[in-house]
Amino acid sequence: MLPMLENLEAGDVDFFEVAPENWIGVGGRYGRQFHDLTEKFDFACHGLSLSLGGPTPLDVEFLRAVREFNDVFNIKAYSEHLSFCSDDKGHLYDLMPIPFTPEAATYVAGRIRQTQDILGRQIAVENVSYYAAPGQQMSEAEFINQVLAESDCLLLLDVNNIYVNSVNFDYDPLAFMSALDLSRVGYLHVAGHYVEAPDLRVDTHGSDVIEPVWELLRQAYTRVGPLPTLVERDFNFPKLSSLLGEVEQVRQLQSTAEQAALAG
Repeated sequence: MLPMLENLEAGDVDFFEVAPENWIGVGGRYGRQFHDLTEKFDFACHGLSLSLGGPTPLDVEFLRAVREFNDVFNIKAYSEHLSFCSDDKGHLYDLMPIPFTPEAATYVAGRIRQTQDILGRQIAVENVSYYAAPGQQMSEAEFINQVLAESDCLLLLDVNNIYVNSVNFDYDPLAFMSALDLSRVGYLHVAGHYVEAPDLRVDTHGSDVIEPVWELLRQAYTRVGPLPTLVERDFNFPKLSSLLGEVEQVRQLQSTAEQAALAG
């Protein structure tokens, strides 16, 4: 992807997002290309391995490396997944759901506060896609809201994850979104997914955004305003012009929301 991005001009996109795990310590040609891009565009970091809901202590050394990385490259925002991906045996390399219980919410909130203290900044946590809800004692929205309130962190609102979960668990995505504390939203994600079956969607970031997800993003803007939004694409990359077309669709929805707010 890096050679493709070198042809972009300032203004083609508003910002990029990278996983710090993939770039901390990278040198050579790729390191130089990444440095050049961070000089040209704003960047956010979206972590993959912190395991906020995991049973083992947070990786403090990793967080210190993230803080240095953020400082060196002037990273504008840092976010992580509201999930866990490791135990005392190692990393699972997948994002597993945290049980929706008051005790788990308090536990995760404490780890987020620790993370924020080490990084020296407020972070955002993403509502994740999931395929089972073991030990559930409260709704997902109640769980997320408790985590946000107790940790004083921001919410990375992923509208594709809301849509995927709404199909898999048969609920109204707009009602779910409205139940969240949207005053905490820092920025948004929109992405494509895989249709496994009529009642099963898999969050892949490997295809184009579909119309119901665009509509959910439009609805989100009416509630939170035209906040910064990332188009996620992890593989099956189309031509750059196609990706920029999705970026332009985001901008059109943002512009429409901004005009409506001014008119209202």
